[in-house]
Amino acid sequence: MTAHLKIDFVSDIACPCCIIGLRALEKALARSADALDAEIAFQPFELNPTMPAGGQNIGEHVAQKYGSTREQSAANRAMIVGRAAELGFAMAMNDDSRIYNTFDAHRLLHWAGIEGRQSELKHALFDANFTDGADPGDHQVLVAAAAKAGLDPVATGDVLTSGRYADEVRQAEEYWRGRRINAVPAIVIDGKHLISGGQPVAVFEQALQQIAGTVGTGG
Repeated sequence: MTAHLKIDFVSDIACPCCIIGLRALEKALARSADALDAEIAFQPFELNPTMPAGGQNIGEHVAQKYGSTREQSAANRAMIVGRAAELGFAMAMNDDSRIYNTFDAHRLLHWAGIEGRQSELKHALFDANFTDGADPGDHQVLVAAAAKAGLDPVATGDVLTSGRYADEVRQAEEYWRGRRINAVPAIVIDGKHLISGGQPVAVFEQALQQIAGTVGTGG
């Protein structure tokens, strides 16, 4: 008997803890495959909705937003890079890395959900942003990521230039803010169980199995 879970993964591709959380969640689901399966929907959250085109240097950004020193910022990045590596994700953050606007990426992710390629695009966007250091606000970068995810490049370009799904993304962001989601990743299971942050695999695994034990099962 397998429990079926619906997971809303609220996140931003500009958030390094989000890829860590996603990788750990996916590993936990794989470990628990005999007891449960899950449908994951990626929900939009913008860490920096007013970020201008071209972005901002990561050190400057962290200093302005959190008051961190250059040394503190570098140490935190090293810790995050190490955690990502443990989960098999190559993260190339350094002093020259930049934080970018991600609104168009969220529009594209909304469309990818309709097309059934949302997970593939989410991973491709994380790769572009953190492994390649590319600007996920650049439409050429987004088209390339979409192609990598198996989406049609021409249709992708049309979504981007048309401005489609802007209202849907803003409405979804407002919905999750209304549910008091103000930090990411926020993993909401069956609409009522919340797991916050880029937790270790074992934490996700234990939480998922506990939740699965409270829901109905089917063959």
